[in-house]
Amino acid sequence: MKRLECFDGLRGLLAVYVMLGHMAPFAVVPDGISRALAHGGAAVDVFFILSGLVIVRSLEQGGFAARPFLIARAARIFPVYLLLFAAGVAAQTLPPALPAMPWVSPGSPAHGIWSHGFPLNWAAEIAAHLTMTHGLFPNGILPNVWVSFLGAAWSLSTEWQFYVLALILGWARIGTWRLAQVFFVLGAAGLIWNANVPEAWRFSRAFLPNKAHYFALGIASAGLIQDGSRVRYALMFTAVAILCAVSGSIEKILPPMLWTACVIVQLRPGRWSRPLRSDIIQWLGAVSYPIYLVNEPVQKAIGYVLAWYAAGNGTLFTILWLPAATLIPIGLAALIHRYVEVPAGKWGRTIR
Repeated sequence: MKRLECFDGLRGLLAVYVMLGHMAPFAVVPDGISRALAHGGAAVDVFFILSGLVIVRSLEQGGFAARPFLIARAARIFPVYLLLFAAGVAAQTLPPALPAMPWVSPGSPAHGIWSHGFPLNWAAEIAAHLTMTHGLFPNGILPNVWVSFLGAAWSLSTEWQFYVLALILGWARIGTWRLAQVFFVLGAAGLIWNANVPEAWRFSRAFLPNKAHYFALGIASAGLIQDGSRVRYALMFTAVAILCAVSGSIEKILPPMLWTACVIVQLRPGRWSRPLRSDIIQWLGAVSYPIYLVNEPVQKAIGYVLAWYAAGNGTLFTILWLPAATLIPIGLAALIHRYVEVPAGKWGRTIR
């Protein structure tokens, strides 16, 4: 299967953007910078579109065989995840650092990024995370389970729901375009559900129907790359954009727009594709998965230490925080990629 280098580069930029978005609310920085980095949710939605493309291409290449596909996915995801989930559980025991950060306003997003203390149903929530089912519980059963312990891991549950459903539908050999349509309809059903049921029966954004339309656009992109079906892609893009606009703010439309721009760059290589194909961006793409997961527990530990050291001085904290909260997670992600992710991938290919 041909490597899509622009999408590899996009993956790296998205992971770094999410990391910076988790970092900025704790620093003393201009409001413009904070607002520019406040779209981490949109970045994760682009990840879902990318998964729609990559996973469908992988399934088609493997003839929708379940065993090798699931082994490859498990080897790709679980070793890194289990390591960093354990780090997240350990970081949960740290005392809250925000009381030592008087410069962080009460309405700052920082209050929703770092959670502290074990939840009441901590055993059930850990079990849900270990089985990747933490996105399947409505708010009335296990509220906030989708972001407990390791907040960024909420999207992994969504991904696994997509893997399983795409695999099941793929056995029916319904074709790429119909598969995209099914996921779009599922996304529309999720929107209708949330608009008509009580809060207790609504699901978090980790529930597949709430994000299925993004996967649909990725699947349609696979068809575009395979046979150049531009009309079908345009129809799916329009439908997804409309659904995004109906479901929320203008931010919801950013993922399909950014994704389509990247598709154009990938299909028409030129000077616009050079940044995404550069060595450093490609390297960030290679280590993007560890970056995405490692930043929260590591930044939480760094923030706790620096808040104590700065003793209420926001300027001093920011001077130390910005390089530490950026470089240390990337460095650790590089080590995890080399010593955990790569060996696990080789093991998975051998078992498969």
